[in-house]
Amino acid sequence: MSVECKTNSKLEKILRSGQFAVTGECGPPRGADPEVIRKKCQLLKNNADAFNITDNQTSVVRMSSIASAVIMMQEGMEPVMQMVCRDRNRIAMQSDILGGAALGINNMLCLSGDHQKFGDHPSAKNVFDLDSIQLIQTVRGMRDNGKFLGGDEIKGVPKLFIGAAENPFADPFEIRVPRLAKKVAAGVEFIQTQCIFNVKKFGEWMKGVVDRGLHEQVFVLGGVTPFKSFGMARYMANNVPGMDVPDELLKRMKDTPKEKQAEEGITIAVETIQQLREMKGIAGVHIMAIEWEEKVGEIAQKAGLLPRPVV
Repeated sequence: MSVECKTNSKLEKILRSGQFAVTGECGPPRGADPEVIRKKCQLLKNNADAFNITDNQTSVVRMSSIASAVIMMQEGMEPVMQMVCRDRNRIAMQSDILGGAALGINNMLCLSGDHQKFGDHPSAKNVFDLDSIQLIQTVRGMRDNGKFLGGDEIKGVPKLFIGAAENPFADPFEIRVPRLAKKVAAGVEFIQTQCIFNVKKFGEWMKGVVDRGLHEQVFVLGGVTPFKSFGMARYMANNVPGMDVPDELLKRMKDTPKEKQAEEGITIAVETIQQLREMKGIAGVHIMAIEWEEKVGEIAQKAGLLPRPVV
């Protein structure tokens, strides 16, 4: 992979320098109070290199990813702006890409987005004018070719480090590596994966990634989510599509006394990070502590990921 950075992204600089990267996540509030973001930022700061700002995750209306990213930058942190294909057509997407870049955002994650039927406006009309692979191609073309999808020239190209998500556990398993290959061909530069609980199965996927040489074309960050409780583990195993939670982990959480389950969930997350660091082709981890931002620092510390590098 090229060591020359194409953007001002701190995340890109860390990854291209060969250091093990750490990203986190910050969910915007269901309101217009910027203090909610600022408080989360104080909990997350210095515990990762960049932080995803989710875009109406689970199809629920929240403060916009771009506005939340700007608030995060005011706190001295690097955001990863997310954009889902569900809510915008190609005109709005390209407009927001320009707007985000103009405001100083350096990273973007291209996502399809959860179907609106799962959210708070199930009768909303979805868009899906582009899919996530086409969105990757769009950003890459805008940045590297200086052209809009319609072919017109851009005056002042958006310098964004381009990411996407991948779920190694969704069925059918056989197409998961080829699907990543399509995103790589479209121009993605870093990948954050779905939460990893089944490390063995993830290792099989990574072997396929390495066998195809994809790890030399894209930076793969393994997703890690700590369980707060046995109830959360059971819910993720039974109710979240594309999630693979092995029975032995469920049993381990269930057999832990209730008051110690959160601690056990953190221990499992740390163990997962340590296993991922040993895996060929892994460039970093993406810690998703869902509405549990205060634990990201503890997880990073226990996993030996602190202090974060200065670039």
